[in-house]
Amino acid sequence: MNFRLDEYAHLDSPIHRWHPQSKLIGLLALMFAFAAVETPRLIPAMFAVAIALYLLSKLPFSFLASRLQYPGLFLLGVVALLPFFSGQTPLWTWGPVTVWREGSLAVLLIASRFLAIFTVGVVLLGSSSFLTLIKAMRSLGLSPILADMLLISYRYIFELGHQFQMMRRATVLRGFRPRQLSRRNLQVYAALAGSLLIRSYQQSEQVYKAMQLRGYGTASEADGRLRLFPDGPSAIAFGTCIGLAAGFVGFEIFT
Repeated sequence: MNFRLDEYAHLDSPIHRWHPQSKLIGLLALMFAFAAVETPRLIPAMFAVAIALYLLSKLPFSFLASRLQYPGLFLLGVVALLPFFSGQTPLWTWGPVTVWREGSLAVLLIASRFLAIFTVGVVLLGSSSFLTLIKAMRSLGLSPILADMLLISYRYIFELGHQFQMMRRATVLRGFRPRQLSRRNLQVYAALAGSLLIRSYQQSEQVYKAMQLRGYGTASEADGRLRLFPDGPSAIAFGTCIGLAAGFVGFEIFT
């Protein structure tokens, strides 16, 4: 299984060259502004900004599509029934089935916000290594403990995924049929989950002891230098993102 989000962090693009601290703040502000959009007229502008950022990042569209697959299916399962059960103004009726206008608009807004926010999030995570983003968050005031937890969790989630695949393959070789829905299969999956939980706990204990032996937990001076705008292009990109975010929020407030 491939969970990597920063496999294209080595590319050379304006987004990749953007300074991490200002990129983190600017793109997060844009994502929060997209979340505040309630007017359907802003959907084309929201998509235009998200697509422009993705094109500037030079990330392949297959990278976005592969990351969108499972969250998109989850969103579809959550909101797919809204047009049929939410609303008062009918758009289309066929026998007992009615599609309501309010529910359809709600689905349109939810899906549009999700796609725009997800695209900008992929640009943020895909254009910088995870370690670089953690360092940027540290310099912006994130607790060192939380930063270490994020970094270690990201590092070992691949190892846990690999262990799960090995355990699942071993059960298949012993006659397990994973596509069959039965009580026995549910018991096997429960046993796999419990075994994986115990293994992850034991591994976390070993990792923590190894870190302690290497001096983890001793007092250290963090780099307190905060450089949001080390160069002109980063300052321009930051100002553009903040201006766009303020424009979206202002349009919602004053219209």
